[in-house]
Amino acid sequence: MTTSINRKQIMDLLPHRDPMLLIDELKNIKKLFSATAIINVKKDSFFVQGHFPGQPVMPGVFIVEAFGQAAAALTAHGLDKATYENKLVFLMGIEKARFRNPVIPACMLELNIEAIRSHGRVWKYKGEAIVEGKKMADAQWSATIVDRK
Repeated sequence: MTTSINRKQIMDLLPHRDPMLLIDELKNIKKLFSATAIINVKKDSFFVQGHFPGQPVMPGVFIVEAFGQAAAALTAHGLDKATYENKLVFLMGIEKARFRNPVIPACMLELNIEAIRSHGRVWKYKGEAIVEGKKMADAQWSATIVDRK
């Protein structure tokens, strides 16, 4: 199993497209267990336009969305294609989300994520968002895999 996938390969696993596909790379993949997602937060990233003019900051909800995308990519990458084909992963809940430092462009945001457990179609994850070794945010969340309609 590959230990790193690029943006194009992520697009093969997730339904997200620009501008909502946030992850540029998924690396250090341990099948169905953990990975590190890379997001290149740019000064012209759509989510910092107007948040806030003159002092751009990546909104916390987009950090949480990126956690979810990273977890969905990790899970889809580890499953047999027939298992996730014609499926969608939906965020079910967010717990213990803490935003410790603002994510300011231009930077490389690393999301270290881990699957805590799975029960049927429901998965639980935890993650930390890091910039240059400094913790920016952390959270736990759950998601479910559902049939695409």
